[in-house]
Amino acid sequence: MNTLNTSTQAALEEMLQNTARPAPFDYLPIYFRGGTSNWNVSHSGQLIGYLSPEFIPYINESLNKDPISHIQLHADKLIIEAARPKILSEQLTDLANRMRLGGFIPGWRNEQFAWFDDNGHEYFRIDRAAFRTFGFRSMATHVTGYTKSGFIWLGRRSESKSTDPSRLDNLAAGGISADETPWSCTRRELWEEAGVPLHIAEQADPVGRIHMRRPILARGFHDELLYVYDLELPENFIPTNHDGEVSGFIEVSVAEAAARILADEFTSDAALVTADFILRTIRTTL
Repeated sequence: MNTLNTSTQAALEEMLQNTARPAPFDYLPIYFRGGTSNWNVSHSGQLIGYLSPEFIPYINESLNKDPISHIQLHADKLIIEAARPKILSEQLTDLANRMRLGGFIPGWRNEQFAWFDDNGHEYFRIDRAAFRTFGFRSMATHVTGYTKSGFIWLGRRSESKSTDPSRLDNLAAGGISADETPWSCTRRELWEEAGVPLHIAEQADPVGRIHMRRPILARGFHDELLYVYDLELPENFIPTNHDGEVSGFIEVSVAEAAARILADEFTSDAALVTADFILRTIRTTL
């Protein structure tokens, strides 16, 4: 399977070395004050997100007119004060709804993501569409489906998707909702997106985690932990989408997958996961 030239390998390796980009200098930091975490804590609290400068005037006007008790906007930061998770979730949802009505959060999903500190404690949950708006760290699962003969199955996202329509994706991928684990999300997504039955899905191998951070124009700051799985598929297996989120599948060689990554045909997340798979596969065959 080692069919890549050195320049292609180097390009993929460079991609994986730059997965977590810093927030732009003009993005406003969001701090969580309270809780049990010692990760990235300053006198302001724990840094948990970033606000695009496009959003700040609207939020400032909204909070001046109708304050939210545990959320304060300052000139150099936004502070979220610790409260019971139910209360904090309600207040952050209030702010997110205001921003949605103001046109700053497209693609409202009516599906909640949860925010956990580094000790695994959940402090709030809000609609998944708002996580990028505030730059909160979310979680997702990505599965590379491959065959023993050396091919990779890729899905093409539906044209109706609110993010990255028609771009190439992994066999299955999706956000981990508030009441899911990475493993339960993986099995669900494999069935919904690719029609992989449970007895095959249970053979998926957890192989690592990728931390991705990047600003997204007019959408906010994408900060996500990608839980990465490999799944060997039977040679005669044909993926079939069940949830309408995938328009079709293609089976490609490692070399073609690499070329499509470098041609910018993938979603950003799937490009990293596929590049990681390709490089790991090549190393094991040398």
